[in-house]
Amino acid sequence: MDHFHTQNGVLHCEDVALPTIADAVGTPVYVYSANTFRRHAQVFREGLKDCGRVHLAYAIKANPNLAVLRVLADEGYGADVVSAGEMARALAAGIPAMDIVFSGVGKTRDELTAALAAGIGQFNLELEEEGEVLADIAAAQGLVAPAVLRVNPDVDAGTHAKISTGRAENKFGIAIDQALAMFDRLAGRPGLNLRGVAIHIGSQLADLAPLEAAYSRIGRLVADLRAAGHMIDRVDLGGGLGVPYRPDDVMPSPADYGAMVARVTKGWDVELMFEPGRVIAGNAGVLLTKVIWVKPGVTSPYVIVDAAMNDLARVAMYDAYHDFVAVEPTGARMMANIAGPVCETGDTFAMGRDIDVVASGDLGVFRTAGAYGATMASTYNSRALVPEVMVDGGRYAIVADRILPETILAAERVPEWLDT
Repeated sequence: MDHFHTQNGVLHCEDVALPTIADAVGTPVYVYSANTFRRHAQVFREGLKDCGRVHLAYAIKANPNLAVLRVLADEGYGADVVSAGEMARALAAGIPAMDIVFSGVGKTRDELTAALAAGIGQFNLELEEEGEVLADIAAAQGLVAPAVLRVNPDVDAGTHAKISTGRAENKFGIAIDQALAMFDRLAGRPGLNLRGVAIHIGSQLADLAPLEAAYSRIGRLVADLRAAGHMIDRVDLGGGLGVPYRPDDVMPSPADYGAMVARVTKGWDVELMFEPGRVIAGNAGVLLTKVIWVKPGVTSPYVIVDAAMNDLARVAMYDAYHDFVAVEPTGARMMANIAGPVCETGDTFAMGRDIDVVASGDLGVFRTAGAYGATMASTYNSRALVPEVMVDGGRYAIVADRILPETILAAERVPEWLDT
């Protein structure tokens, strides 16, 4: 459920009509519902009510907007970060450092040092050398770094290849059959408190079976680590729960997921860490756009909108589906292709899709755009960087400005040997 609904024939975000935002801010623009973020955060937490000790760290990469992070911080969520920049955003939003988990396969030495200085609660180690370097940096400063070892369980998540992270050939984690020996070598190093293991097998998961298989493997690893004398008090189960993009999509609910987790992890006696991202943010946002032209085509007309692949990259990157609806639908339907103005054939959002009838100047939205939307946007074709708006009840505010091409141009320089 989200808080985008039609009222008096006009699509609203909560209590604000979307044409009001388009008139004030222009298009394209991302529009977020604060109350949808709150509801999803609460529903996910409620789904885990039978899982014992739980720590929730929102995966900032899904949507790192500062206002979004503040809403989730107020809901008691920590943060899962993959860069020093994301860590800075989490801290700026009021998320306590101890509630921050630093993931990612390519943490630099400077990032490890900065995260240690900030006092974050957990490092997810991706390779043995990273653990050695982190231990040395911490020991040199008289600190102890809390860490877990990220394990690759070699489980196919059954999702898109570009967002699968749990197969043996993926770049993430260390092979599960190497985990025990590596844990032995790292656990005794001064400066490192190796407390458990982590796992994350992919994103947009539509089936709980791969997760259950991966968690079962981790459970056996935990037992083996304890048998070897290691103290294990936390297991990071990652994120990846999918959201419905198509009207007929059926996804596991947080309650279904929580019931599976409670069953599989019974008796582990650890704090369970979770890193939800898309499941919190996906349906909390839309990309509001305006129709520029309806261009005749060979089989179907092209609806050319002012949003483009640089504003919403998921379709070009993953062949993803985003539902398109008119802001003021008449009830009439048309078969059409939907495309943006970027000079790429890949700047096409849909081909031969049944949509609301629209004409030049009409407003439409791409649904389920709150995750991996604005955060992946670019200025390709020297287009403006798309702005973001948050709605909370009857109020709305611009929470990220439209960065204009002239502002970007002003940050560039011509070297003096060319300036003749």
